[in-house]
Amino acid sequence: MSSHENLQRVLDSGIVAVIRADSGETLADVAEALLAGGVEVMEVTFTVPDAVEVIKEVKRRIGDRILLGAGTVLDSETARTAILAGAEFIVSPSTDVKVIEMCKRYDKIVTPGVFTPTEVVTAWQAGADIVKVFPADIGGPSHLKALKGPLPQVKIMPTGGVDLTTAEDFLKAGACALGVGGALVEKDAVERGDMDRITSLAKQYVEIVRNFRSQSGD
Repeated sequence: MSSHENLQRVLDSGIVAVIRADSGETLADVAEALLAGGVEVMEVTFTVPDAVEVIKEVKRRIGDRILLGAGTVLDSETARTAILAGAEFIVSPSTDVKVIEMCKRYDKIVTPGVFTPTEVVTAWQAGADIVKVFPADIGGPSHLKALKGPLPQVKIMPTGGVDLTTAEDFLKAGACALGVGGALVEKDAVERGDMDRITSLAKQYVEIVRNFRSQSGD
């Protein structure tokens, strides 16, 4: 699918699961557990050992049933490597125009990290599809709401600090989607191999998004 179609898939989902672990051995199982819980958009971070191989394995096992991306991408070379491995979107903790350009070259979604209004505008003008407010826990939902005030046209996704208690507040503040890491893909659950726990959490986040949108008419 095109980046436009995939972007709509992200927006429709409302949840982007951030898969991060000390070992990549069980992360394909994690991806399947997330999918079982209704989360269809997920990123494998490049802090995971052998992240490229993990992306390939998840792609092989689940394929088009999910939208798979790569996170913690710091440069254009890594972005290209991830894209060639099967990543359909690229997420960064910061804004690098060359990363944005690489993603546009390959027609992939790009979500650079921002925090200030200047960074939001810089990333958006450079071609970002969504900007990632990170770390979102510092300013919380009020920070996101303040950014949306003068920049309503920008699609903003908070990451870092999104959990079951804050998810709805971020949505109310104007988040187009929620990036959820350790509060969804719990480190202890991954280490124990407790995939049922991850599926259960996934269902809870999906329900929060569904309920919010049904109540707000989105």
